[in-house]
Amino acid sequence: MTPLHIETPLLESRPLSARAGRGVWLKMEALQPPGSFKLRGIGLACQEQAKRGAGRFISSSGGNAGIAVAYAGRQLGIPVTVVVPETASEHAKGLIRQEEAEVIVHGPSWQEANAHAQALIGERDAFLHPFDDPLLWRGHASMIDEVAAAGWRPDAVVLSVGGGGLMCGVVEGLRRNGWDDVPVVAVETAGADSLAQSVAAGRRVELPGIASVATSLGARRVCEAAFDWTARHPVTSAVVSDGQAVRACLDFLDDHRLLVEPACGASLALAYGRHEALQTFERVLVIVCGGATVTAEGLRALSARLGA
Repeated sequence: MTPLHIETPLLESRPLSARAGRGVWLKMEALQPPGSFKLRGIGLACQEQAKRGAGRFISSSGGNAGIAVAYAGRQLGIPVTVVVPETASEHAKGLIRQEEAEVIVHGPSWQEANAHAQALIGERDAFLHPFDDPLLWRGHASMIDEVAAAGWRPDAVVLSVGGGGLMCGVVEGLRRNGWDDVPVVAVETAGADSLAQSVAAGRRVELPGIASVATSLGARRVCEAAFDWTARHPVTSAVVSDGQAVRACLDFLDDHRLLVEPACGASLALAYGRHEALQTFERVLVIVCGGATVTAEGLRALSARLGA
């Protein structure tokens, strides 16, 4: 079956390389049709569920995962219901409805929306988790397959972490291509740094709430598989401020004419800021994970608010 995602460009970034003082290459996942890497795993999961006879897809996400499920459902001709929390923006809800999906608003946070979504599951419905599903990780791993097929091997991979689905997929991709020794630099924003706090504590930590504008990183606790990888694969945790993430988005817009969310800006901020986590590497791959729920106007407003 033809994948729903597209093969994305692998580009050397001269502006970021100059700022970082080392070679920076970009995997341009922001160019996926729904605007983020999420389509890789969610597209695969939706295709698998369709083969199993699913009559409807249900998901819980006020952001990129919900948009990706809605896109996949429309492509496969299967109806979609997405439950979003009250914090979901009108722009995000509009993008989900644009893909002809039903949007239900429920609860103050993703946890409540997720519980309601699961309560809606009927006999022929398939639930699509935003980040905690081996099918998603297998699909996300394909981005590393594409890098390997290009004949280019990074010294490290930089990626943003919310619930940990992207990280699980990238590590799976590294290992299935024989790159077990290629480190992952896992980046979060302060206030959404559940992985960093978990690594420091030696156990999974659940944040009391999310205090970051990078709402796509807003999982109060990373999935168990992501935390387990920190003991089985070389993983370095890094945390940047909201201001650094937003500033990186604006710089990236100037440098590469592409709009991304602060969740993605967190990873870009390491290169723009010559972060110490990159200092031992000569060639770095940054996953430009994207994000469709931000607007240029909204990004400028965040920048003004944060003094970025």
